[in-house]
Amino acid sequence: MGGIGGMEIFIILVAALIIFGPKKLPEMGRSLGKAIREFKSAGSELQDELTKAADEIDKDPEPNIKPPTKTS
Repeated sequence: MGGIGGMEIFIILVAALIIFGPKKLPEMGRSLGKAIREFKSAGSELQDELTKAADEIDKDPEPNIKPPTKTS
């Protein structure tokens, strides 16, 4: 069981051409390309935020709590 071959892609393209027509296919292709770009951009932003958060966790925080003083 392999991936999609050349003949399968050809059949899918012909079916899409028959179903949607030649005028609608370029618009659908542009929409699909835009959606893929936005998805990749959102994934990159999420990865950057996670990396930034992990870097902040790795830093040694300065202690904000003073040790208790002995009073008698």
